[in-house]
Amino acid sequence: MVGIVIVSHSREIASGTAALAAQMAGPDVRIEAAGGAPDGGLGTDGSLVGAAIAAADRGDGAIVLGDLGSAILTARHVLDERVNGNGSVRLVDAPLVEGAIAAAVVASAGMGLDDVASAAEEARAVPKF
Repeated sequence: MVGIVIVSHSREIASGTAALAAQMAGPDVRIEAAGGAPDGGLGTDGSLVGAAIAAADRGDGAIVLGDLGSAILTARHVLDERVNGNGSVRLVDAPLVEGAIAAAVVASAGMGLDDVASAAEEARAVPKF
Protein backbone atom coordinates (compact mmCIF):
# COMPACT_ATOMS: atom_id res chain seq x y z
CA MET A 1 0.00 0.00 0.00
CA VAL A 2 1.27 3.51 -0.84
CA GLY A 3 2.43 5.48 2.19
CA ILE A 4 2.12 9.18 2.94
CA VAL A 5 4.59 11.58 4.57
CA ILE A 6 3.47 14.92 6.02
CA VAL A 7 6.25 17.52 6.31
CA SER A 8 5.56 20.71 8.25
CA HIS A 9 7.44 23.40 10.10
CA SER A 10 5.30 22.53 13.09
CA ARG A 11 5.39 19.17 14.83
CA GLU A 12 1.76 19.67 15.86
CA ILE A 13 0.55 20.46 12.35
CA ALA A 14 2.35 17.42 10.92
CA SER A 15 1.06 15.12 13.66
CA GLY A 16 -2.48 16.48 13.53
CA THR A 17 -2.69 16.23 9.76
CA ALA A 18 -1.33 12.69 9.85
CA ALA A 19 -3.84 11.72 12.56
CA LEU A 20 -6.78 13.16 10.61
CA ALA A 21 -5.72 11.43 7.39
CA ALA A 22 -5.20 8.16 9.28
CA GLN A 23 -8.75 8.33 10.65
CA MET A 24 -10.03 8.63 7.09
CA ALA A 25 -7.78 5.88 5.71
CA GLY A 26 -7.90 3.26 8.42
CA PRO A 27 -5.03 1.25 9.85
CA ASP A 28 -3.56 -0.19 6.64
CA VAL A 29 -2.15 3.04 5.18
CA ARG A 30 1.19 4.07 6.64
CA ILE A 31 1.05 7.84 7.32
CA GLU A 32 4.13 9.43 8.87
CA ALA A 33 4.62 12.93 10.27
CA ALA A 34 7.90 14.84 10.04
CA GLY A 35 7.44 18.20 11.66
CA GLY A 36 9.43 20.72 13.60
CA ALA A 37 13.07 21.22 14.38
CA PRO A 38 15.08 18.79 16.52
CA ASP A 39 14.68 21.08 19.55
CA GLY A 40 10.89 21.00 19.21
CA GLY A 41 10.65 24.49 17.75
CA LEU A 42 9.52 25.51 14.31
CA GLY A 43 11.55 24.28 11.35
CA THR A 44 12.19 21.21 9.26
CA ASP A 45 14.76 18.51 9.84
CA GLY A 46 16.09 16.39 7.01
CA SER A 47 16.78 13.43 9.27
CA LEU A 48 13.16 13.40 10.47
CA VAL A 49 11.95 13.62 6.86
CA GLY A 50 14.26 10.78 5.80
CA ALA A 51 13.12 8.57 8.68
CA ALA A 52 9.47 9.28 7.90
CA ILE A 53 9.98 8.36 4.25
CA ALA A 54 11.72 5.12 5.21
CA ALA A 55 8.85 4.23 7.56
CA ALA A 56 6.08 5.14 5.09
CA ASP A 57 7.45 3.29 2.05
CA ARG A 58 6.74 -0.40 2.56
CA GLY A 59 7.61 -1.24 -1.04
CA ASP A 60 4.66 0.28 -2.91
CA GLY A 61 6.06 3.80 -2.70
CA ALA A 62 5.04 6.92 -0.85
CA ILE A 63 4.06 10.50 -1.48
CA VAL A 64 5.44 13.47 0.42
CA LEU A 65 3.34 16.57 1.14
CA GLY A 66 4.83 19.77 2.60
CA ASP A 67 3.42 22.94 4.07
CA LEU A 68 5.74 25.83 3.18
CA GLY A 69 8.78 26.64 1.04
CA SER A 70 11.66 25.37 3.16
CA ALA A 71 9.76 22.19 4.06
CA ILE A 72 9.55 21.52 0.33
CA LEU A 73 13.24 22.34 -0.10
CA THR A 74 14.16 19.98 2.74
CA ALA A 75 12.03 17.18 1.29
CA ARG A 76 13.58 17.72 -2.16
CA HIS A 77 17.07 17.58 -0.68
CA VAL A 78 16.27 14.34 1.19
CA LEU A 79 14.83 12.77 -1.96
CA ASP A 80 17.83 13.90 -4.04
CA GLU A 81 20.20 12.29 -1.52
CA ARG A 82 18.18 9.11 -1.11
CA VAL A 83 20.04 5.93 -1.97
CA ASN A 84 18.19 3.71 -4.44
CA GLY A 85 15.74 6.49 -5.17
CA ASN A 86 13.92 4.86 -8.06
CA GLY A 87 10.97 7.23 -8.23
CA SER A 88 8.98 5.22 -5.73
CA VAL A 89 8.73 8.27 -3.46
CA ARG A 90 7.29 11.47 -4.89
CA LEU A 91 7.02 14.99 -3.62
CA VAL A 92 3.60 16.26 -4.72
CA ASP A 93 2.34 19.79 -5.20
CA ALA A 94 -0.86 19.65 -3.20
CA PRO A 95 -2.61 21.38 -0.31
CA LEU A 96 -1.38 19.83 2.91
CA VAL A 97 -4.59 18.85 4.69
CA GLU A 98 -6.92 18.29 1.76
CA GLY A 99 -4.20 16.54 -0.22
CA ALA A 100 -3.31 14.25 2.68
CA ILE A 101 -6.92 13.21 3.18
CA ALA A 102 -7.57 12.63 -0.53
CA ALA A 103 -4.35 10.63 -0.84
CA ALA A 104 -5.15 8.60 2.27
CA VAL A 105 -8.59 7.62 1.01
CA VAL A 106 -7.25 6.59 -2.40
CA ALA A 107 -4.32 4.71 -0.83
CA SER A 108 -6.74 2.86 1.47
CA ALA A 109 -8.52 1.57 -1.65
CA GLY A 110 -5.25 -0.07 -2.69
CA MET A 111 -4.58 2.25 -5.61
CA GLY A 112 -1.05 2.75 -6.93
CA LEU A 113 1.43 5.59 -6.56
CA ASP A 114 0.24 7.51 -9.63
CA ASP A 115 -3.36 7.48 -8.44
CA VAL A 116 -2.49 8.47 -4.88
CA ALA A 117 -0.29 11.34 -6.09
CA SER A 118 -3.00 12.51 -8.51
CA ALA A 119 -5.66 12.45 -5.78
CA ALA A 120 -3.51 14.67 -3.58
CA GLU A 121 -2.81 17.11 -6.41
CA GLU A 122 -6.43 17.23 -7.54
CA ALA A 123 -7.52 18.24 -4.03
CA ARG A 124 -6.24 21.71 -4.91
CA ALA A 125 -9.20 22.22 -7.26
CA VAL A 126 -11.99 21.01 -4.96
CA PRO A 127 -14.15 23.93 -3.80
CA LYS A 128 -15.02 24.11 -0.12
CA PHE A 129 -18.45 25.62 -0.78
